[in-house]
Amino acid sequence: MRILITNDDGINADGLVVLRAIAEELAGTNGEVWTVAPAFEQSGVGHCINYTKPTLITELSPRRYMAEGSPADCVLCALYDPMKDAKPDLILSGVNRGNNAAENTLYSGTIGAAMEGALQGYPSIALSQFYGPANRELENPFDASVRHGADVVRRILAQPQPEATDYTLFWNVNFPPVTGADVKGIRLAPQGRRPGVNFSTIPHDAPNGRRFLWIGGGNQQIAPPPGSDAAVNLDGYISVTPMRADLTAHDVFDLMADVNT
Repeated sequence: MRILITNDDGINADGLVVLRAIAEELAGTNGEVWTVAPAFEQSGVGHCINYTKPTLITELSPRRYMAEGSPADCVLCALYDPMKDAKPDLILSGVNRGNNAAENTLYSGTIGAAMEGALQGYPSIALSQFYGPANRELENPFDASVRHGADVVRRILAQPQPEATDYTLFWNVNFPPVTGADVKGIRLAPQGRRPGVNFSTIPHDAPNGRRFLWIGGGNQQIAPPPGSDAAVNLDGYISVTPMRADLTAHDVFDLMADVNT
């Protein structure tokens, strides 16, 4: 198996080391693991692409590249430049430092890379490690990802795949904020919404009198409705969420039938 890996935390991120180990286990001795990851951290860029400027790509070692762009840029760069004659069988994005469950999903560059992979027609999976009191201070906070990552990916790939549509399916996996030994299992879960949790701005006045605003996140330990992604994560389970890039609110069509003329 030939696997492309990327992330949004950058080429030197600890989570990318974890992902490479997962990918190497999945690829096997006769497989290949290719890395094309951002030169700098790109957290929160979502599905952004550098549409108005070129992306510098640099080969660091055989099958390992960094690109001065977003995670989605990295996928595009990989598919149409270094891997143009060696297309991947699978694209993995992560392992993100922090969860990409609930509303975080919409901002995540980790998700953006998997979404771009799916739009290009490749099986794509985003993986993220929830942080919390039970794992934040561990020697390796990614312990749950290390122990269970390859197994989760294998289970996803072994499932019957739906018929192809205009928007290819991709997967969002979040590992719970516990040690690997304390993971209770895997749960298929829909994307949730943490009540009252939003990004906001935190003001700061610099010594030169200029005003700056930092983007601040909300409390990640608040659970959304039972059974949704972040809720099962906080209960000790790995969440697996099937996704598509189609943003249409299909449930509204019948309610607004009178709009048609």
